[in-house]
Amino acid sequence: MARIGLEHERTWFVRLAEWGSRRKYGKVPDPGKVALHNRRVLVSTLLLEGTAARWKALDPGLKALAVMVVSARIGCSWCMDFGYWEFHHQGVDPVKLRDVPGWRDSDVYTDLERAVMDYAEAMTATPPEVTDEQVERLRQDLTDEQLVELTAMVSLENYRSRVNAALGLTSQGFKEFCELRPVR
Repeated sequence: MARIGLEHERTWFVRLAEWGSRRKYGKVPDPGKVALHNRRVLVSTLLLEGTAARWKALDPGLKALAVMVVSARIGCSWCMDFGYWEFHHQGVDPVKLRDVPGWRDSDVYTDLERAVMDYAEAMTATPPEVTDEQVERLRQDLTDEQLVELTAMVSLENYRSRVNAALGLTSQGFKEFCELRPVR
């Protein structure tokens, strides 16, 4: 149950934000409803998210796994739900997405994917537990530009997941739309 209200006075700004969200996602994501309580936070978050969406140095599959590992580690069910939906629509292997919570025991990941997920978990620990060995392992396959982007994505997902978990946001049913099978 959300720890802050998800309803708002129906101002032109709220209606515009809801319209844009429904157009893009099919519904209004709860983090957007929460951010509507503070327009400056909402605008700053939208600018950051819009900029981050244009980061293209890192392979989208690696980025997805890093983001999902952070969500799982923090325990943000909203982020896991939305992340599955988002990355499913980007073409990331659904088996890899489903196995993220138990990735260490799964055999579906490459060595590089495992190194990325290990790094994401180490960054998410409080305090961070990143080692020189983890970074050196990643530098075998990633450029400096890719490593910086990976680090920034893990940090961004820590922000998202911690805000959403702290405010009590839970699964909103996005994943259900990925599980539908076409009718023949």
